Amino acid sequence: MKLDLQQERRKLKNKEIRALVDEAQAKCEEFFETNYYYNDSEAVEELGLDSELIEQLVEDYVIQIIKSSTLFKEHLQRLKAESQPLSDEDYRDFRELAHKNLGVARNLRIKDSEEILTKLMHQDNLDELEVYLSILEACAIKLKPLCAYNTLELIKIKQML
Repeated sequence: MKLDLQQERRKLKNKEIRALVDEAQAKCEEFFETNYYYNDSEAVEELGLDSELIEQLVEDYVIQIIKSSTLFKEHLQRLKAESQPLSDEDYRDFRELAHKNLGVARNLRIKDSEEILTKLMHQDNLDELEVYLSILEACAIKLKPLCAYNTLELIKIKQML
């Protein structure tokens, strides 16, 4: 009985992860018009680090992107709700997020994230920022689906507390 319950939970989790990845894949293909998949060999060769360390750095990057994306989506909603004109200061947090993570994406040779972070860094339109954040999150999900799923689940749990 207990084994059946565990198997059902695992099947449900796998189904949820598959749906998350399929949605992320579709968003990325539509936005980039290509089917990009990350390969760590360039980062391993150019940085002189082993693949295992690169994998850990990529997981850390995915966690950071998912957490930041969630926070900035909330921030975007607050900015959209304001009726006053926005200043450069209102965009500072987005640009700092993009700048910080752009360096990581470049070092790890994550090409799709690098492209979207560059766009995010220079955008002033709230609707476009929202699209770019969504695409950035989709890129992270595609990169490490299980890590992204677990991070999203932890965020949901924390929001319920």
